[in-house]
Amino acid sequence: MRPLAVGSLVALGCLMMGQAWSQSGLMKQSQGLFKPIPASAPPLQDIPATPAKVVLGKMLYFEPRLSESHVISCNSCHMIGMGGVDLQETSIGHRWQHGSRNAPTVYNSVFDIAQFWDGRAKDLEQQAGGPLVNPIEMGTTEAHVVEQLKAIPGYAPAFAKAFPGATDSITVDNICKAIAVFEATLITPNAPFDHYLKGDEKALDASQKEGLALFINKGCATCHRGMNVGGGMYAPFGVVERPGADILPPNDKGRFEVTKTASDEYVFRVPSLRNVALTPPYFHSGKAWDLRQAVAIMGNSQLGAKLTDDEVDKITRFLESLTGEQPKVTLPILPASVAATPRPKP
Repeated sequence: MRPLAVGSLVALGCLMMGQAWSQSGLMKQSQGLFKPIPASAPPLQDIPATPAKVVLGKMLYFEPRLSESHVISCNSCHMIGMGGVDLQETSIGHRWQHGSRNAPTVYNSVFDIAQFWDGRAKDLEQQAGGPLVNPIEMGTTEAHVVEQLKAIPGYAPAFAKAFPGATDSITVDNICKAIAVFEATLITPNAPFDHYLKGDEKALDASQKEGLALFINKGCATCHRGMNVGGGMYAPFGVVERPGADILPPNDKGRFEVTKTASDEYVFRVPSLRNVALTPPYFHSGKAWDLRQAVAIMGNSQLGAKLTDDEVDKITRFLESLTGEQPKVTLPILPASVAATPRPKP
């Protein structure tokens, strides 16, 4: 999906600002722009979900032995119980290296158009394989991941159950499929905003409704819309005015690194705002720790709007209504290593 042209974004934002949004019509307008998170995980297009795949995927998600050091798991950077993030500007990976971008939340990521800030992975399955072989993240190889799991006896029956009929079920493809199936279950329904979208006028208080109206009127919903209140398109960071280098590092050109197209310089996947109150710091650089600050920056850079303190407060109050029920995940008991299991390499 191509990003909207700068002129189109500004024009659409201005059109929204020019519309009259009455309190009585706010719910109807919101229902046209946003959708509630469903109560159960959606099916993945190419991977039939089964209970056995979910169980295996959960084991692998928490499995530090997938990393070369046996220290880092998927959960290290996308922590269940902490909004699906690690509360770091950039994540700490193999040999204490720092990644170049802030870790986006895994919660509700199944509803995003693509994965990673630059959209280089088309879906959760493709995303799951990236950190394994990234020398800054888990620092291993596909061959070693397979060798590692085959040398932990307890994994053979789990893979056989999840992928019945396969001659060799412990493969990188199946590892990624199982992790993707589990990650698709990490959704957060029943936020106050979801109840509001379903017709409960009392689900939002007065200030949250005012914030919602501002969110729409000012043009925030131009990009942050749909079920995930974002995550459905790409957009340049700095439509009207580019933030300073502390917020928008000049050496990270975003989607350009994937497409090599000049118009994609400083273009990023629009992040979902679901559970945003739980996931500081903000932006791909992770440089804004205060949600109010992030709102003000977005007003300036994306909309050319100098938001008042009162407007920032009310929009922030609305964003707090996007916090849904957090996934309740029981930690798996992982299979034991044996004498033949490869040792960690610090």
